[in-house]
Amino acid sequence: MKEPIRVTVTGPTGQIGYAILFRICSGAMFGADQPVKLTLLSRDNEKSKAALKGVMMELSDCAFPLLAEMRAETDLREAFRDCEAAILIGSRPRGPGMERADLLEGNAAIFCEQGRALNEVAARNVKVVVVGNPCNTNAWIAMKNAPSLDPSCFSALMRLDENRALSQLAEKTGMPVCSIQKMAVWGNHSPTMVPDVTATLVADKKAVDLVDGEWVKSEFRPTVAKRGGAIIKARGASSAASAASATIDHMYDWTNGTDGRWVIMAVPSDGSYGVPEGMVFGFPCTVTAEGKVEIVKDLELTDDVKVGIAKNIEELKKEQEAVAAFIPN
Repeated sequence: MKEPIRVTVTGPTGQIGYAILFRICSGAMFGADQPVKLTLLSRDNEKSKAALKGVMMELSDCAFPLLAEMRAETDLREAFRDCEAAILIGSRPRGPGMERADLLEGNAAIFCEQGRALNEVAARNVKVVVVGNPCNTNAWIAMKNAPSLDPSCFSALMRLDENRALSQLAEKTGMPVCSIQKMAVWGNHSPTMVPDVTATLVADKKAVDLVDGEWVKSEFRPTVAKRGGAIIKARGASSAASAASATIDHMYDWTNGTDGRWVIMAVPSDGSYGVPEGMVFGFPCTVTAEGKVEIVKDLELTDDVKVGIAKNIEELKKEQEAVAAFIPN
């Protein structure tokens, strides 16, 4: 049996947190032979602590063989101390009448403090995935407030967008999801994102030969980009189980590698495709067996994808400007 990995989860009593914890402890996130030491960050109030106690009781009752240790913390630095994986789910939700700028500012303080805590006490090889929205900019804020950690330690969740894109294409072509390779989604986890099937293969056939270009533009892209809103309208609450599942996928591949398979991760840009260096942006990536994320290079982009990438860059620049007060000089 391997040495346990220290995992910190924020927002553990929310819908996504509740959906993800049991799968982490079952081995889905890191592997069936990887024990975990789980730290759960709670808000420092009686209601939150009581809810977390109940969740921990349930986790205990599952008797997971891989759960080597479990503890609750309300202090950021104790929660992140020596952690090797950080799942940042907890964030301020968007309320009625809130503009995106309000959401950005409300979450900036949270991820600024979390970045500082990670900088001080986390393992130097920590893998951080930000799930709480707006996740790209929240990850950028945390990264900027953790100058002692390599920027490659930080990522934001766009695997959900990839999974949604795969599902839509599978339904359209009548083929199983597992037959689809080389899906791309570019940009920000917002309706501006650009799902892109230009290089995609379905059972080794080019997707562009199987689906109509008008369908891609008028149905596929809008459906994927606005799926979150459609789910809220349908179920009266935001995506939870699907977001948790995508986070599992994201961290599993980051930990174990993809063997050349493309996955979508929002990571700090290295300047590829004209994206400003350091901007946390969704790219098609591969991951080595050692956990190194590599952006897929030299793809030929269609004009509409180039326009979409430019829109995402501008959107993320505006988000960065909105939270400038929380970024160290």
